[in-house]
Amino acid sequence: MLFATFLQPSFRLNRLLYTPFVYCRRSHNLAKLLYVHMLGYPAHFGQMECVRMIASPRYSEKRVGYLGAMMLLDEKQDASLLITNSIKNDLSNSNQYIQSLALCTLACMGSAEMCRDLAPEIDRLLRASNSYIKKKAALCAVHIVRKVHDLGELFTKAARSLLTEKNHGVVHGAVVLITELCERNSETLERFRKTVPDLVQIMKGLVISGYSPDHDVAGISDPFLQVRILRLLRILGRNNEAASDAMNDLLAQVATNTDSTKTVGNAVLYETVLTVLDIKSESGLRVLAVNILGRFLLNNDRNIRYIAMTSLQKIVGTDHNAVQRHRGTIVDCLKDQDASVKRRALELSLALVSASNIRSMMKELLSFLSSCPPELRSQTASGIFNAAERYAPSQRWHIDTILHVLTTAGGDVRDETVPNLIQLITNTSELHCYTVHKLYRALLSDISQQPLVQVACWCIGEYGDLLLRGECQETEPVQVHRAHDCDPVNPLTAPLSLHNSTPDSRIRSIVSIYGSCIDVELQQRAVEYNALFKKYDHMRAAVLERMPVIEKNSQGHTNGETIKESQTVKVKPGEPQQPANQVCDLLDLLGGSEQPLQPSPALGSAAPPIPVSTPNTVGGDLLDLLGGLEPTPITPVATVTVYEKDGVTVTLGCEKQSDSGLTVTLTASNSTESDIRGFTLQAAVPKSVQLHMKAPSGDSLPARGAAKVTQMVVLNNPNKVNLKMRLRISYTSQGSAVQDTVQIDSFPGLGQ
Repeated sequence: MLFATFLQPSFRLNRLLYTPFVYCRRSHNLAKLLYVHMLGYPAHFGQMECVRMIASPRYSEKRVGYLGAMMLLDEKQDASLLITNSIKNDLSNSNQYIQSLALCTLACMGSAEMCRDLAPEIDRLLRASNSYIKKKAALCAVHIVRKVHDLGELFTKAARSLLTEKNHGVVHGAVVLITELCERNSETLERFRKTVPDLVQIMKGLVISGYSPDHDVAGISDPFLQVRILRLLRILGRNNEAASDAMNDLLAQVATNTDSTKTVGNAVLYETVLTVLDIKSESGLRVLAVNILGRFLLNNDRNIRYIAMTSLQKIVGTDHNAVQRHRGTIVDCLKDQDASVKRRALELSLALVSASNIRSMMKELLSFLSSCPPELRSQTASGIFNAAERYAPSQRWHIDTILHVLTTAGGDVRDETVPNLIQLITNTSELHCYTVHKLYRALLSDISQQPLVQVACWCIGEYGDLLLRGECQETEPVQVHRAHDCDPVNPLTAPLSLHNSTPDSRIRSIVSIYGSCIDVELQQRAVEYNALFKKYDHMRAAVLERMPVIEKNSQGHTNGETIKESQTVKVKPGEPQQPANQVCDLLDLLGGSEQPLQPSPALGSAAPPIPVSTPNTVGGDLLDLLGGLEPTPITPVATVTVYEKDGVTVTLGCEKQSDSGLTVTLTASNSTESDIRGFTLQAAVPKSVQLHMKAPSGDSLPARGAAKVTQMVVLNNPNKVNLKMRLRISYTSQGSAVQDTVQIDSFPGLGQ
């Protein structure tokens, strides 16, 4: 109903615009149509009427016609081209108000074609004697430069001459035009750097001038012109020492004489600060600028505090000491009710953390973490972790800080927090007892924080015996209820590891319970660990030995003996990919079948790892696979060359360890002139022979035999069958993949 109410007058106006006897009132009707357009209803049928009224000789009709053109037309419509000639004629009109209408319309909706056609007229008006016209022409020239960059050179000379005008409107338009020209062209920028003294004089006149009723705004003389001049000075002084020196005194004068109690004065001071920080200013002047931003932080207006912290964030890296003086004020902004101010204050507070203030700043940040909004917890926790890692005064303080974060906002921390904390705890052996006690108490009070539970379970599994010994001087021995150490949401590994140091039948019962758990992962782990208790009990002590010290890798990963590239079979282009070697598959080791899988002779794949009879040897090998001790090289009694082709030589040496145990050492060398990459050895033996391949010493063979690759293979032959071995040799030489297989039927020193 409302739409129909307005639509009916719109149709009536459409009819009245073209009725002859109301011709004298068509300007009024067009004005009514513009009002209907402002309400959001169709008014496009009035475009041609605007074109006709612009061509009218009467000022009253031109005024409404130009207004309609600015509202109903744009550069994408063909009707806008029809008024180009009318605008050109009106720019030469003797009436300044008609010229003003044409200039405003061109500056509002002039297309690139119109700008090219009328640019000479605008340049002529920039040199007119009428200040009113020159002001409008300068702003119109800005629009032309934005539309057609190449026309900037046309206005360069006229723009510089406008700086000598006394009229503030003309000078304002000139400054805006020069700013636009300098941003578009580097050569023009160098040319206008010579005008810095003139701009400094204009600015000084505004600063020291007395009260002027025409330009005074809240006690500041023409703040709009001051802001424009300061922005232009910032562009002219950027990366130019001479221009910066010429304006240093002026900037200091503006910074000290401008009233900061009014919003207008703060606007001028803010532009002054941005200019000081962007040019090659003196160090004292930069400190003054930072102090002004510090005063902004005390302002009651949150917008002013926000822009102050935004500016300080940009310069904290270059003027760190100056910003540090306002650290207390910045930290107080963390208590602000505005979310955006809080976020800026948090970012700036984290940037201010250093080795000298790490304790005090971390106290404030931890306090903020306990009460901050949920959307800021993740950012706060990450910032605290990074700062603690860089500036921690001690390892214990570092651990306490991270544990505090986990207990406060454990659900909002990043995924890498858990392995990083475990790595930190592992490397601080003197704090193992203190850490496991603290984690155990934290776990008893709150089990809802998953990262905390993960770290606590790991530490209790590794160092749970320290809970009972009471070796920590600051804590008493605690009564550990082993039956409750494992929760359905936590890994079963913790009680399993704890069983190794403090055997208890209740731990076995806990593991057995989850053998029929509805959770597939818990059920799988329970079945595997039950197999470890029963079928592989002789290996359990070695498998559950305490983890060695974990070293941090370059990309944030913890390294031990990582899975080598040699565990993946490399094939020639066009051959099918073979299954990966299962040497390091611990789950298969713990929960596999009684007999090892028989490798396919056609594929020559390596047999799965099977432990030898000596538990210590197995434990050492497993630790080596998980990142532990390097194997001790065994000197072979005798060696024989088993492979020699294309410059690659593989020798085999044997040493008997027991009646059924044998250690085979494979040594590879490269006699060619190019390096070999991705070198891998894989072995397969008869089904009744147990095979375990240790990690190789490397995966590359330098040219000319500069270095060798050694790999040790442990064999157990309890049935004393005729021992045979098939080797698969894979490597990449000069960009091409090579793969070969060799059969070994005799072993030196065995008398076969």
